[in-house]
Amino acid sequence: MQEYARILNYAIPFFLILIALEYGVSMLMHKQVNRLFDTISSLSSGITNVIKDVLGLSIVIISYGWLVDHLAIYHIQSTILTYVLAFIGIDFAGYWIHRWSHEINVFWNRHIIHHSSEEFNLSCALRQSVSEIFALFTFTYIPMAILGIPAQVVAVVAPIQLFAQFWYHTRLIHKMGWLEYILVTPSHHRVHHAINPEYMDKNYSQIFIIWDKLFGTFQPEKEEIPAVYGVTRAVHTWNPWIINYQHLWLLISDAWRTKSWLDKLKIWVMPTGWRPADVSTSFPVPYTKEIYLRNKYDTIASPLFKAWAVGQLLITLLLMMFLFNNIGTIPFSSVLLYGLFLFVNIFAYTSLMDGNLIGIVVEVFKFALGIIILYTNDYQWFNIDNSIPNGTLIVLGYLVLSLTSSVYFYLYEKPKSMVTIVS
Repeated sequence: MQEYARILNYAIPFFLILIALEYGVSMLMHKQVNRLFDTISSLSSGITNVIKDVLGLSIVIISYGWLVDHLAIYHIQSTILTYVLAFIGIDFAGYWIHRWSHEINVFWNRHIIHHSSEEFNLSCALRQSVSEIFALFTFTYIPMAILGIPAQVVAVVAPIQLFAQFWYHTRLIHKMGWLEYILVTPSHHRVHHAINPEYMDKNYSQIFIIWDKLFGTFQPEKEEIPAVYGVTRAVHTWNPWIINYQHLWLLISDAWRTKSWLDKLKIWVMPTGWRPADVSTSFPVPYTKEIYLRNKYDTIASPLFKAWAVGQLLITLLLMMFLFNNIGTIPFSSVLLYGLFLFVNIFAYTSLMDGNLIGIVVEVFKFALGIIILYTNDYQWFNIDNSIPNGTLIVLGYLVLSLTSSVYFYLYEKPKSMVTIVS
């Protein structure tokens, strides 16, 4: 937990710098690739994901270490070749995990957040799942376990392989020559994120594009088919928590409503998007048919509210970085409470970005939770005063200002979300 938190302390600023650089270059190119609330939503989603990972809020059915202990037929030393093999093995497993997440109904819930943005930029790369509670796909590492690749090597290589997927989420880089034949490039991944019929369910590879070419899922980007991004059932919210569980709620609802007992079971393992016939007729769900006519989800808000939303994001980032920097000195129960506070905070301000009353309700809960934390910790915000003079007073001031400003905006400058559904 502490080790991963330390890695993120370096990785997160690096990602933010690249996102800012992409925005600057896009302005110079007179090409809009970012929208404010979409970017805030993406970064907020990334925060929920890394907090979940650092706090270890996942259930591992079978660990990779167990697989190595029971299946290894060799014992490989940790050489450069071992790390190369681990990278290739993780990438091969990643292809299949990614593909199943697209093709099987229940697994789509763990991945929909990543495709939910109607933009394609570096910030949307950070839209990662917080709903992936069970680590179900460890078995895809069996080939590496049989070879005896040490768990310590996999622990080092896995974050590198994950972070290496960040850079190609951009519209500013066109084709990349001979690299197109070897690596996943921005062109390949634009295809993957598109909802065009010609592009759907293609290019699942994460680093090496060879897997798609081997298994028949490769599709090059075509100039005459401009990519349209998002998901066919547009999410219509900036709240990453709602996005994470929208599809699962639909599956649960459909399983409950259908009269067919067979369909109650089938719905979980059928191809993504499949619904029982009786339910799809009685409870239709809007989805995009004419992709080039679909309007993007957006919010009309005052400049002051936009500044407030940016401020909420930055404060959340700072509070998270403080947690990661001091996680070794905070009791685990308090770490979980801190994580809950950050989760609630994100739910509150992203709901208000939708103009939703629930944002105010959750903001009140956040304020109460913050006061409880202060009261139960001798009126200290996790010993922040040891690092920042008057840090507790600053946090208390933030709690008061956040609540009062949220109420003000909802009553007097309420953001207005715009949704246009193309039938």
